[in-house]
Amino acid sequence: MSDDARALLSRLEAHDRGLWPANNVSPTRLGWLEAPRRMEAEAADLLEWARTVEQRTVVLLGMGGSSLGPAVLEATRDAGVATSQIHGDAPRRLVVCDTTHPVTVSSLDFSDAFVLVSSKSGTTLEPNALLAHAWSRLPDPSRYAAVTDHGTPLAKLAAERGFARCFENPPDIGGRYSVLSYFGMVPAALIGYDVAELCSRALSSDLVEAAALGMTMGEEARAGRDKLTVELPDAYAAFGLWVEQLIAESTGKQGTGCVPVPTTSPEAGADRHVVQLHPRGPADLAQQFYRWEVAVALCGHVLGIDPFDEPDVAESKRNTNDVLGHLPLPELESREPSEVLAWLGETFRSGDYVSLQAYLPFGHDAQLETLRRAVRDHLGGAPVTAGYGPRFLHSTGQLHKGGPDSLVAVQIVSRTYEPEVPVPGKPYDFATLIAAQSVGDHRSLLAHGRRVTRVALDDLAEIA
Repeated sequence: MSDDARALLSRLEAHDRGLWPANNVSPTRLGWLEAPRRMEAEAADLLEWARTVEQRTVVLLGMGGSSLGPAVLEATRDAGVATSQIHGDAPRRLVVCDTTHPVTVSSLDFSDAFVLVSSKSGTTLEPNALLAHAWSRLPDPSRYAAVTDHGTPLAKLAAERGFARCFENPPDIGGRYSVLSYFGMVPAALIGYDVAELCSRALSSDLVEAAALGMTMGEEARAGRDKLTVELPDAYAAFGLWVEQLIAESTGKQGTGCVPVPTTSPEAGADRHVVQLHPRGPADLAQQFYRWEVAVALCGHVLGIDPFDEPDVAESKRNTNDVLGHLPLPELESREPSEVLAWLGETFRSGDYVSLQAYLPFGHDAQLETLRRAVRDHLGGAPVTAGYGPRFLHSTGQLHKGGPDSLVAVQIVSRTYEPEVPVPGKPYDFATLIAAQSVGDHRSLLAHGRRVTRVALDDLAEIA
């Protein structure tokens, strides 16, 4: 396989669009291959700029690939000694807000915050709504920076308002492949990472091995082992967020794909392909970022799909806008929490996977993982994933709609939404927005014939 992997890697590095089906979007999506070298050259400038920021907290407003890489870097920063701190022994804290839940939005503290707005297109609903909220609380352009593509509405707004900096990313880098570009390295610099070291580690990756991993992933999926179990140490569990969205959004289309199941405990099964990761420190994640980008791109080759498009992601966005355009919100049928496990037992079939989609405020990670394991065990070791909405609408949602017809989804929504947090300039508040997003995605799932139930609750323990 090594010779085949080396040949595929050479074609990838040569930007050979023939690796994927006709009319693929790779000519405008392969800039990530050069991103680590470019960021390595700009590392000193990033560090120098980061030192000028006086605030001790960075609030990142983004969604999907623009936010999950930085979230991983923050969550794993203290797992080992691999950073050069910007201000002595007190590096900045990064708060990633990639949700529209009013509880989380209202909890953002801007008193000592520097706000980083990340959006490739500059038109994405969630970052724009979050920016409007932040600006209503902190209308000081010297405490804002933006990361976006050249010439976007966000870039223009940053110039008009006089943001401290606007980093314009190369347009040929998609969101989920952007962690080693400005989208990941600007927040990395702000929270104390040695960007040059991260990029150097990425460039030292064994890319032939990465190509072989991608080939194996694709071949295993075609052989029926399409549930990709990624086993991680507890200290690096957050990496599962990033790798899950990369795999799901890249491969889940045309009725095929790899279903990523991040876990910190061994999970096996007849339809599982298990990959174990053993990072030795936070900087090792840079190697893993680059390794998995290469692997997933070439997995797409084996599966015969375009790993760089996202044909079904926009559907939930359109449905959300339609719901918001026809307020009040429609009433959807809900199941009692105590009925969920029985419904899963009746609905789940061999070869399926369960997605627990929690439209809840952040801070329920431990309870969500407890529920994930409870459902897994209730179904005899079934593949179960769990995540916060609306985060997954821009990433793993592609798999749920466009991937294999093996999804069993549980939408978990709040019984009540407090406090009331208006979206400046809009005729609705954040509670209405996140509710509309759940309704819009519910419509998308049903339109694709997916099996989905909905439950409203105050406490995740009500299900178990």
